Amino acid sequence: MSANATTRIFYGWWIVAAAFLNFFFVVGIIFYGFPVFYGSFVESLGFTRAQVTQGFFLGFLIVGLPFGLVAGAVIDRVGAKWVILAGAALVGTSLLLMARMTKLWQYEALCVLEVLGYVFAGPIATQVLVARWFRARRGRAMGIAYLGLGCGGVVAPLLVNYLIHAHGWRHALEIVAVALMAVLFPVGIWVTRSTPEEFGWQPDGEPSQSTAGAAADSSRVAQAVRTKNFWLILFGSTLAIGAIGAVIQHFILFLKDQGYSATVAARYSTGLLVASLAGRILVGYAVDHVSKKNAMAVFYFLIGASVVLLMAARVPTVVWVFAAIFGFSMGADYMLVSLVTAECFGTSSLGKLLALIIMGYSLGQWGFPWVVGKIFDARHSYDLAWKLTAVAGMAGGLAIYLVSPRRENAPPT
Repeated sequence: MSANATTRIFYGWWIVAAAFLNFFFVVGIIFYGFPVFYGSFVESLGFTRAQVTQGFFLGFLIVGLPFGLVAGAVIDRVGAKWVILAGAALVGTSLLLMARMTKLWQYEALCVLEVLGYVFAGPIATQVLVARWFRARRGRAMGIAYLGLGCGGVVAPLLVNYLIHAHGWRHALEIVAVALMAVLFPVGIWVTRSTPEEFGWQPDGEPSQSTAGAAADSSRVAQAVRTKNFWLILFGSTLAIGAIGAVIQHFILFLKDQGYSATVAARYSTGLLVASLAGRILVGYAVDHVSKKNAMAVFYFLIGASVVLLMAARVPTVVWVFAAIFGFSMGADYMLVSLVTAECFGTSSLGKLLALIIMGYSLGQWGFPWVVGKIFDARHSYDLAWKLTAVAGMAGGLAIYLVSPRRENAPPT
């Protein structure tokens, strides 16, 4: 596609559309749709609940942090486009191979491969991509892009449930893999551009100016890591997003234990994700005009507080209330991580910083579900697990509240 200064629609909005699709498939479908397969893995392959959730946890332990740093460094040096394409190929390949697995070790190995693809094509590259195309309208652009994650999540539970019932879980995995690659490869090749500078622009479509000295800003990553803000963002995000991961990965299994059918449980999951769409839309527009870190702190706290409602999940109305509060708050959280990080440290080395933060909180995102699974396997109840999850989310909100938004040592955005 061509682009120039007189184009009616700023090309950055095409980048937002590409980011939307990337979030839809790599994060939305995989993160929210994959737990629907867990019941099939338990019934068909004999896996335990801890085992079905530990695959991705092992993946992040083994390849998450080191390859996240590699991805961040490559993004900062050569741009996000080819990193995203490589990640999409890895995710699609892992799903195709997973359709043929018969052993636990095969599942774990393929989860590691899928995590590697997620690291390359997921939030790190996509958030940096959008952040570099926008400045004044960054919150709005990030909110629209993150609608892809929410839409993927809304579609995923019911779609995967339908595919499993209509074609079996093995063919369902193959269909998801082919759809992912059929969309993301053409978009990545012909639409995605890593920076507005490729067209002679600055963020938001303004004419390009000299960027001398930008390369020197990358050396300030080590300086950023030594700040209190960095560790508060990392710690708070790990706790709150860990709480989200615990709920999302076990929500359908938990509801089935409460007496709901798989179809009804999928509807509640879909309702939760519909609520997240509202969070992404409203918060995406609002955070360009309010304190980003305070908004992030409030939503993290609500994520934890709402989990308490799961103690009364046998009452359908309570489940819907939980889904509305938790979903809306969840819809705001992921995009706020990148916005608060950019606000504190700038964007010139955002890839490396987000790699550190996202890989850190990803251990919580997948480690918490594994811990919850172990607690359930030991106690045959989610009560203790939900109490710990609630405390973690609220503590994460407190940590983010303590972040100082002043960028005393940050490079320019």
